[in-house]
Amino acid sequence: MSSERQNALAEARVLLVGCGKMGSAMLHGWLAAGLAPANAFVVEPGPTAGVPRGVTWVFKAEELPADLRPDVVVLAVKPQMMDAAAPAFRPLVGKGALVLSVAAGKTIGAYESYFGATTPVVRAMPNTPAAVGRGASVLIANANVSQAQRQLAEQMLAAVGTVDWITDEALMHVVTAMSGGGPAYVFLLIETLAASGAKLGLPEDLAMRLARTTVSGSGELARLAPEPAAQLRQNVTSPNGTTQEALAVLMAEGGMQDLFDKAIAAAARRSVELG
Repeated sequence: MSSERQNALAEARVLLVGCGKMGSAMLHGWLAAGLAPANAFVVEPGPTAGVPRGVTWVFKAEELPADLRPDVVVLAVKPQMMDAAAPAFRPLVGKGALVLSVAAGKTIGAYESYFGATTPVVRAMPNTPAAVGRGASVLIANANVSQAQRQLAEQMLAAVGTVDWITDEALMHVVTAMSGGGPAYVFLLIETLAASGAKLGLPEDLAMRLARTTVSGSGELARLAPEPAAQLRQNVTSPNGTTQEALAVLMAEGGMQDLFDKAIAAAARRSVELG
């Protein structure tokens, strides 16, 4: 990463609206990546625990410093609460701040309606592995975003994982359904693997330990290996062996692919509704 990009976050004034699990993960990632605590401002009406030293933490917009001119306003509240929460920050956005949203479903057009049509907006969809620095984020910007603001937004999300950009906002519904909700599907896989082992006689704690380690280890192998996922699957599958028997069930008509097609489509439809 260039020194110019390294300096972007270090010198930025960041206002974070909403500091739940995702907001907290991002905040800690930004601080670790060089954001000065004195330049971090948080609005969070809920209970506070472990507030990073030096960060300004308030419960409502009216308690922020009167002279605050943030470079970026990060909206990390639930999409169902956005209509009520966002307008309070219009005066701060109007001072030239970039709006960076991580709320599912809410379109760029929604933020332009809150803050004005000329507002620079980056919409992002991260996921919960951001809490351990392994998130996957997809971003899209409107035409008002400058190159410097684009770099700042990218660096902020890169502090908690990988970053990709798209140019077709409609694809954000698919991103939300797939990688946004993806950790839940993986955790469900862990649950179901463990439950299946326990049903066949394994102690429940051993079955869960094996399931967690198998899924996390396989994920790390998939991340590091040069081969595609299909090849990695084949590497585990001996002809006429036990794994092939299981895959014959999982890959049959109506099996895993059909279920995921239906599940991701359902989540994408819900993302459209939330917008």
